[in-house]
Amino acid sequence: MAKIFCVANQKGGVGKTTTTVNLAAGLAKVGQRVLMVDLDPQGNATMGSGVDKRQLELSIYDVLLESATVAEARVKSDKLAAAGCSYDILGANRELAGAEVELVDVERREKRLKQALGAVGDDYDFILIDCPPSLSMLTLNGLCCAHGVIVPMQCEYFALEGLADLVNTIKQVHANLNRDLAIIGLLRVMFDPRIMLQQQVSEQLKTRFGNKVFDTVIPRNVRLAEAPSYGLPGVVFDPSSKGAQAFVNFAQEMVLRVETM
Repeated sequence: MAKIFCVANQKGGVGKTTTTVNLAAGLAKVGQRVLMVDLDPQGNATMGSGVDKRQLELSIYDVLLESATVAEARVKSDKLAAAGCSYDILGANRELAGAEVELVDVERREKRLKQALGAVGDDYDFILIDCPPSLSMLTLNGLCCAHGVIVPMQCEYFALEGLADLVNTIKQVHANLNRDLAIIGLLRVMFDPRIMLQQQVSEQLKTRFGNKVFDTVIPRNVRLAEAPSYGLPGVVFDPSSKGAQAFVNFAQEMVLRVETM
């Protein structure tokens, strides 16, 4: 049965989508069966996985409104298959923004995604969900079906404040909707060891959260930033770059962490 992880942070611009698509590609590269779910109406994780969101016949929107199953809506990317890092994609586009309004009066509205993914759980080892930055009905659907949350964060002062908000949200969801939910780990991203503040915040994180902080650190890397414009994860776009190698290492660390859960 698949382990389901949300990649979430209520602070925007911290690399959630970059983390999701590169972890998915890294896990595929080390032999795992992966489904990447794009829960953000911007559809950046879909585009960054080599799928044109404008060409989607079915999307996560249809799955949440129960007009399609995950098996019907998931797609593959030819670009990823050619690179040997293929994973399934449950894509999103602008239609998803309307789902917030349409789900307001629906029964079990926060459990729609959980039910849908339950039907394909045996097809995968990992299901990764890219959540929008706000605490919306979409994010709540992701948190309600997840076994844990991966929190990408920059080692900056305001990131610590955002983390406190996210921890409170996870506690509330854990208490009321999903007893399995916990923070799996904090991933330090866009890290520049030359900046003293980032080193200090990194040490604070390790002191406060201990082994909840992943050993892998994702460096600030130009090739990771360039990759989305080519519709590819950095792991596929430039496998030799430091950023890509760090994400493959992170994928291996995730596999080990799941084995000990």
